[in-house]
Amino acid sequence: MKIPLGVLLPESQADKQNIQKFLSDDSYVITVGDRTTEKMINFDLIPSLQIIDGQEKRKKREPPKIANAVELTVDNPAAEITQQCIDIIKKALDMKPPVRISVNGEEDLLVLPVCVHAPENSVVLYGQPNEGLVIVEITPQIRNKTQTLLDSME
Repeated sequence: MKIPLGVLLPESQADKQNIQKFLSDDSYVITVGDRTTEKMINFDLIPSLQIIDGQEKRKKREPPKIANAVELTVDNPAAEITQQCIDIIKKALDMKPPVRISVNGEEDLLVLPVCVHAPENSVVLYGQPNEGLVIVEITPQIRNKTQTLLDSME
């Protein structure tokens, strides 16, 4: 995931005002990553779906605090995307938000199935290490691109 799937906001510009430019009132906001999820919660922009793994740059960390989220747990080894993960993402997208998926393992690549299965009005946010925040508006083109990437991993 070296090449961002969407707009890369440099770290210095990843503030609430700039992020909100990409969101509408009915956006279904999805975050992948602990730091990105925490940032959005701190901005009081509560993600509908949050995917975390309790790590940041491969180091253990406290998961972001949130009240009232339904919590799901799944195992996913580093550098993989299991069918179980895809199934739980689909399930989470059908639940009443906010929903948090806690991953035992690594959540980085889960951006791909999220982009494939997210509803039309979704905006996916994830961190690009040492660069900033990537904001992906879900379009048919993004779905096709991420499906192709997923297919190439099988």
